[in-house]
Amino acid sequence: MKTARIACATLSFFGAMSAQTFAQDKFPSKTITLMVPAAAGGPSDTVARLVAQSMSKTLGQQIIIENMGGAGGSLGTASVAQSEPDGYRIVLYHIGVATFSALYPNLPFKPEELTSVGLVTEVPMTVVARKDYPAKTLAELLAGLKKDAEAVTFGTAGTGAVSDLCGRLIQDAVGAKMTVVPYKGMGPAMTDLIGGRIDLACDQTTNTATQIKANEIKAFAVTTAKRISLFPDLPTVSESGIQGFELSAWHAIWAPKGTPEPIRKTLSDALKTALKDPVVIERFATLGTAPVAEDQATPAALDAKFKSEIQRLSALIAKSSK
Repeated sequence: MKTARIACATLSFFGAMSAQTFAQDKFPSKTITLMVPAAAGGPSDTVARLVAQSMSKTLGQQIIIENMGGAGGSLGTASVAQSEPDGYRIVLYHIGVATFSALYPNLPFKPEELTSVGLVTEVPMTVVARKDYPAKTLAELLAGLKKDAEAVTFGTAGTGAVSDLCGRLIQDAVGAKMTVVPYKGMGPAMTDLIGGRIDLACDQTTNTATQIKANEIKAFAVTTAKRISLFPDLPTVSESGIQGFELSAWHAIWAPKGTPEPIRKTLSDALKTALKDPVVIERFATLGTAPVAEDQATPAALDAKFKSEIQRLSALIAKSSK
């Protein structure tokens, strides 16, 4: 009798293992949801939709986008972190994920425990203003902020978002705090900037390039170490008065902790293929960015990047919060 029970238990164990292996081998067998923890129409949403469309072709299953803004992206990210680790709910967001631990100590998950899929792109950012803002250069803008920063409204996608980090760096440089206006994403913030309802913002070229070219907003500088080909006449922030200023909005894809390695590899391989897609490359170029190199679209590369950025940004947040 005892032997029979052991045999049944053994068969049950190997049966469960076989079912799990079968599920992994068949992945994906249904629609995948890609969470963008920000409002539709913003920079992360733009990147996600381009990548998802190409990955869908490789995977043979549709990837649909779900938007959930709020709390600097932590709400939408948490919804994925707490979901079933089967590869069917994943998240694409940016550098802001590396700020969650410093900003939200009571999060129901640890960002470091997310399972990495791979880096997607590093997007330059631009310091921009409503088109009739009086300053003509970044130097003039900074001088005005030093006199009366509180009178200037600065739009962000919420505390900890990359737009917020950029604002913190600017405020730290001038030694004064602006009136920060948080949104659920930079899509609605850009709408208000174009409409003249806020004064300034710092946002990714994926969300500002079209408006800058159409003269709907005024651009002062790019946040990268060097000028970018999309706007060769636009100086860097470092050139314009804040030495050593450098910030880019890297984007990446994560899955819930515990996602099986075969599934993670399937997703990572599909991402690599998407980043070599001529349509993705061409569209990224019009937005002032490019896919990361193939060796960066991997779990290992994202793990290393994520760890170093958590350390760097935690220090920045601690300093700017004093």
